[in-house]
Amino acid sequence: MIVRPVRNTDLPSLFQLARSTGAGLTTLPANEERLAHRVALAEKAFTADVSRADADYLFVLEDDTGAVIGISAVVGAVGLREPWYNYRVGLTVSASQELNIHRQIPTLFLANDLTGNSELCSLFLHADHRSGLNGRLLSKARFLFIAEFPELFGDKVIAEMRGVSDEQGLSPFWECLGRHFFKMEFSQADYLTGVGNKAFIAELMPKFPLYTCFLSESAREVIGRVHPDTEPALAMLKAEGFSYQGYVDIFDAGPAIEAPTGKIRAVHESQVLPLSIGEPGADAESFLIHNRQRTACRITAAAARIVEGTLRVDAKTAERLQLAAGDEVRAVTLSARD
Repeated sequence: MIVRPVRNTDLPSLFQLARSTGAGLTTLPANEERLAHRVALAEKAFTADVSRADADYLFVLEDDTGAVIGISAVVGAVGLREPWYNYRVGLTVSASQELNIHRQIPTLFLANDLTGNSELCSLFLHADHRSGLNGRLLSKARFLFIAEFPELFGDKVIAEMRGVSDEQGLSPFWECLGRHFFKMEFSQADYLTGVGNKAFIAELMPKFPLYTCFLSESAREVIGRVHPDTEPALAMLKAEGFSYQGYVDIFDAGPAIEAPTGKIRAVHESQVLPLSIGEPGADAESFLIHNRQRTACRITAAAARIVEGTLRVDAKTAERLQLAAGDEVRAVTLSARD
């Protein structure tokens, strides 16, 4: 398996992936025109200097037959071209000594606080390939790219996690709150944001703070919680240093997690090493390995071992990276060491 930049020839595969994602992945809509536009922007980001506001680094996971089986992305900065909305979960305190009443009420504030941060997004792996190292490679490959080209990204990286919805795609939070202002199905609002039509959010969302005590119990319970299918991805990012700081999605109340860019484990622990080719040995570990290219970026996960200041991999891994012995790579263990 190899992670590489998206190409225009990947569009048919991307459209099939987009059709299978279901609700919740707003940055990968099943819209051919929108996908083609995004791929064109991504190709430009990888091959030319663009502003962080326009940088969209879209990667695909490709197997050894050349089939595209997954997608992930990291954008340079959110909210610099159009507003970026979240709810900040705060607290309102009401008290009366005379009546002996003291109430602490969680409150939702519409905010643009995460503007300017880089964002992990569009992570999706075909259901038939959710095994082995594939998911971790597809997600964490982005960190090695960030580590190699830190000037392209912000001081903080965020990730909006999919919120709770049922088997029919209904979100308790949306049904209790969003539906009253938007008068549409959750899936429709989700789709509109994915194809870039976000003006309606500012036009229709209430600007005043929302007291969660007015929400249904089912809506309150999902604030800051992820969809069960997203729990492994959340755990993976937390292990890399991400944490929840009280921001949630305005539609399904899924958490937005964040980390200082330089403190992401795979970023600050990665190192540049010359490549050596041979059998890594029985005590080899799983490493993320990046060929240090931008346009011709290739990242893989494979058994490797640091030997005399080199990263030793087998010949197949070197072939996947399109490198030879002595070429430099950026590498980090796939998971944190105990």
